[in-house]
Amino acid sequence: MLSRGMLCIVIVACSPTALAQPVEGADGRLTDPAGRVLYTFDRDSAGASACKDECAVQWPPYAAPPDASAKPAFPLLRRDDGSLQWAHRGKPLYYFAGDVKPGQASGDGLGGTWHVARTRPAETPDSGPSYSPKGY
Repeated sequence: MLSRGMLCIVIVACSPTALAQPVEGADGRLTDPAGRVLYTFDRDSAGASACKDECAVQWPPYAAPPDASAKPAFPLLRRDDGSLQWAHRGKPLYYFAGDVKPGQASGDGLGGTWHVARTRPAETPDSGPSYSPKGY
């Protein structure tokens, strides 16, 4: 019987949308074409994944098909097992096994090292005008 994490890898690996180039959402978040949020890992170096074995069970790589064509914003990297993984600005892209529906981003900030992949910084909500009295 497959564990939940292994089942997630099987589902992601078999999904046709999992192989397509990442998509930029209206808020700058990167997703797969089905709307599943993608993440980056601070411990990765440009062009190389540090997330292997048990890490890759919780954070499945965003796979690319063997015939994928790299784009300037979305290069490809070859993992240790020979498979291809999409990247953004050289950083490998991943799913989070804890996200169960499109748009969910429950892995953002986990361990202080996992972040939603973005094409631009997240906007912070406007807290309104600041008050600065004159003469004080």
